[in-house]
Amino acid sequence: MLPPIDTSSILKLRQQILARNEALKGGVAAEATPETPRFGAALTDALRAVSAVQDQASAATNAWETGQTHDLASVMIARQKATIAFEATLQARNRLVGAYKDVMNMPL
Repeated sequence: MLPPIDTSSILKLRQQILARNEALKGGVAAEATPETPRFGAALTDALRAVSAVQDQASAATNAWETGQTHDLASVMIARQKATIAFEATLQARNRLVGAYKDVMNMPL
């Protein structure tokens, strides 16, 4: 299961974007806030979430194999969630690599 979404941080980020937009309309550059989200941190959090989903699937599979559970449906659902999370991560990586190659091939 993916971690719950923190709506307060999303709303806070939205307010920061709107404030910067208003500041730029007025010709004044907005000051950088210390809570500016970083791409690396977001990527790390996403990879940790995928890893957690894969760990849950492994634990469910081990529980089925050792006879601790008899709920095959939940095991299969956990494995499918892990597969989908991995495939989404792989597609994101492929797009990032493609964008990097496009930028590197741009003439100066």
